[in-house]
Amino acid sequence: MNKIRTLIVDDEKPARDELSALLSAFDHIELVGQAANADQAEELIRRLDPQLIFLDVQMPERTGFDLLESLTSVPSVIFVTAYDTYALKAFEVSAVDYLMKPIREERLRKAIDLLKVRGPGVEQRLFVKDSGRYHLIKLVDIHLVESMDNYARIFFNKQVVLHKTSLNQLEQKLPGDVFFRTSRSQIINRNYIDKIDNNESGLFVKLLSGELVFVSTRQAPKLRQLLSK
Repeated sequence: MNKIRTLIVDDEKPARDELSALLSAFDHIELVGQAANADQAEELIRRLDPQLIFLDVQMPERTGFDLLESLTSVPSVIFVTAYDTYALKAFEVSAVDYLMKPIREERLRKAIDLLKVRGPGVEQRLFVKDSGRYHLIKLVDIHLVESMDNYARIFFNKQVVLHKTSLNQLEQKLPGDVFFRTSRSQIINRNYIDKIDNNESGLFVKLLSGELVFVSTRQAPKLRQLLSK
């Protein structure tokens, strides 16, 4: 059985040590590192590429949610905290499970069992806070992004959320081989292109989701070139 590369993120060393000792009982869990804050965790996640993180929510300076917001490739997450008020938010971001401190071995085993069912791993995802709700969105599910004042409006599955970022900033997080900037105000996922319509009004892309997106004069030749490959 392949071991699950695991990282513990908690600002309290006794809590990290206790969880590390509990995890030693699971042969298929490989603890690759520990982080005492979100900054350390961000660096370790990018360097060690863990499949699973046990993440404390309430930490000084940057919370666990702040950490997720800084990542694009997000491992599976099991939240660990002393504050049950974060439980709803944890499950809104599709966490595997939510553990209360002090952690009981039988409760940890249940969380690990849930992980087996769902399967651990790293996916390219975007963490978004919109109107007090938290979303962890798979990039493959995003079909359209458009600028709206100081926000980016993200269309995924049958949902729409507002992300407080500029379209230029968000574009840097999106893989260029999948997403294409059609104009100053919109970005599309090329995998959702249904058909191209070229008429007297200009070039338009119809997405599988139904939206009709205008392609600027400047971007039209680039899109034609990409689609011809």
